Amino acid sequence: MKKRIVVFTGAGISAESGIKTFRDSDGLWENYRIEDVATPEAWRKDPKLVLDFYNQRRKQALNAKPNLAHLALVELEKKFEVRIITQNVDDLHERAGSSNVIHLHGQLNKSRSSLNPKLIYNIDGEELNFGDLAEDNSQLRPHIVWFGENVPAMEDAMYIAQTAKIFIVIGTSLAVYPAASLVDYAISAEKKILVDPKAELPYHIDDFELIRSNAGEGVPKIVKQLLEEFI
Repeated sequence: MKKRIVVFTGAGISAESGIKTFRDSDGLWENYRIEDVATPEAWRKDPKLVLDFYNQRRKQALNAKPNLAHLALVELEKKFEVRIITQNVDDLHERAGSSNVIHLHGQLNKSRSSLNPKLIYNIDGEELNFGDLAEDNSQLRPHIVWFGENVPAMEDAMYIAQTAKIFIVIGTSLAVYPAASLVDYAISAEKKILVDPKAELPYHIDDFELIRSNAGEGVPKIVKQLLEEFI
């Protein structure tokens, strides 16, 4: 049986493909208040603004390409069982070739009913527009977990983190909860690694190897090391 590697990725891995993050000084969210575009209240107040915001993000994501970090993680599947848990809403992991990806915060390339969260659809192209309806005749909304909403995939993610023999965190500040709490569930991991240029661990965690590097440089090196170490 292959050893299981669980990889937890954040905005830092996508940033190297040109997808801006709201934590950057020139980030995509700089000209938008989170409250205006990424909350259930924003959707009720001005759905057209919210749709336009995510149409812009979707266009940016469609024009981006997987980078060396995404591609390196695919290589791990040659020797390991790899599960990726991502906070990112783009599909760069899938486009790179990773076969097992859980999106904690939803997916830009999908929409869902405003009334029934189980009615989910693929978006064909860049835009989701006002007047696009689900089969229950409700307005389609982005399939995104907004601030203040529950994270439906969190329970599965916690279970997967508990089963990791190797746990790798890439490109996240570990500041967004509940997602950041996943590091607390990697209790069976014999090796834990955090890759981020500003890598810092929460005060209660001290058993990670810190790699202060961007994802495109650090991840291929780690992958090479793991493939050689566990042949």
